[in-house]
Amino acid sequence: MTDFLEALRHLLTQLTHEAPAQAAWARLLETLVGDYPADASTLMVLEKETLRPVAVLGLPDEVRGRRFRLVEHPRLAAIAAHPGVCRFPPGSELPDPFDGLLDEALNPVHDCLGVALRDDDERLTGLLTLDALTPGALAALDEAELAAAAHLLGTCLRLADRLSTTRSRLNEALEQEAPPAGIQHWNSPAMRQLMANVALVAPTAMSVLLHGETGVGKELIARALHARSERHQGPLVQVNCAALPESLAESALFGHRRGAFSGAVQDHRGHFRMADGGTLMLDEIGELPLALQAKFLRVLQEGEIQPLGQERPEPVDVRIVAVTNRDLAAEVAAGRFREDLYHRLGAFPLEVPPLRRRREDIPLLAGHFLEINRIRLGLANLRLSPAAGTALLDWQWPGNIRELEHTLARAALRALADGPAADRRRRPVAIERHHLALPEAASATPAQAAAPSLPPERPLREASEAFQRDYIARALAAEGNNWAGAARRLGMDPGNLHRLARRLGLKEST
Repeated sequence: MTDFLEALRHLLTQLTHEAPAQAAWARLLETLVGDYPADASTLMVLEKETLRPVAVLGLPDEVRGRRFRLVEHPRLAAIAAHPGVCRFPPGSELPDPFDGLLDEALNPVHDCLGVALRDDDERLTGLLTLDALTPGALAALDEAELAAAAHLLGTCLRLADRLSTTRSRLNEALEQEAPPAGIQHWNSPAMRQLMANVALVAPTAMSVLLHGETGVGKELIARALHARSERHQGPLVQVNCAALPESLAESALFGHRRGAFSGAVQDHRGHFRMADGGTLMLDEIGELPLALQAKFLRVLQEGEIQPLGQERPEPVDVRIVAVTNRDLAAEVAAGRFREDLYHRLGAFPLEVPPLRRRREDIPLLAGHFLEINRIRLGLANLRLSPAAGTALLDWQWPGNIRELEHTLARAALRALADGPAADRRRRPVAIERHHLALPEAASATPAQAAAPSLPPERPLREASEAFQRDYIARALAAEGNNWAGAARRLGMDPGNLHRLARRLGLKEST
């Protein structure tokens, strides 16, 4: 309990100043349940009616990218409603959200319990779950000790909610958008630095130039800038400059008065007026016609627009977020973009990094998209095999997050079709490497693709552990016995890998 209190104190210290790092949550869970005979455990926090895993043990790291709505998971709902430690019999018919995810094998969970985390006012703040593959493995667990720790942790989570109202507002705004908006706690240093820069510039009036490759999520970052700005209650207007016909672009942006030109049968406000008091997001700004760039620059300099057919300009208060996948500096050198406009827009440039420079985030994103496809296909569960997880980390992702999303959607359908027709949607489904249809999967050597030869009379658990030992050993060898590198190759959290390695006898217990 002393180690748990120290881990809790460390978490509270982080809560006072910033959002807790993933390592702080992992340390807390490890000290709380690390000595229990569980094969997997999770610590989840409640955000509205949805549970977000902040730490996992014995489960792939992609689980942290998933979200669990209480109304969709009766077992989690039962834990949330229980006043103490909620145990489930081995034959419980309530579907377990982690069936098919434990121990890298599609085995059902045989022993399961959970405890609701509540604050002093008995309000639900999260859940703690423990699962074991062996029936009765958790029978001797000290329920009083677990309940006491859960109460302390529940109060801590309520404090987290009170100390992060600004972050909560941002998350609320982002979670209404397309994936991967629900992911706010990134693994990669590149994304953590980007979000720190977003927090720095968002409250200011500075124009922001967002640049990055196609599919990296620039639109979501633009929405984050608006959500964190002092204009968050004002409108966010999005304009795709590439979709503006050159003949109508000026009217679309600045508006017109009735009769200003043939076909102008009524007044039109224009995008700048629509965004007054808020943010104007100009996507594909590099496509803006040269003739219009000079007028656009004047609006930025003077803070006023002049609709077509109107004699006098009128003031407008708009914050500009320009978005592009082009190299605007090269466009300036080629004479296709005005240099003065480039510098005006780029008051605070932000690059959204490509996925190949933030591989640590791939498991989180994969978990997010797997959960979406599990719900869409009505599956009991959907997971990646170790080989598939390695393939995701090895691929360069030229299409970035959008490519990852579509790859996993196609792979889920292929994996579903490969299984037996009966009870397709009642069994967990595993995506194998070949389902991804990535070039690396096709170029794998026979030694890499082949599973170890195992005696058919071997028990499934023993065979599974032998396979894991061999697979981890090969990953370690490929990374020069570097455990952090092996964890990245396997798509696992380093702490989970160390714990699994100790259980499998690959590493001495500490």
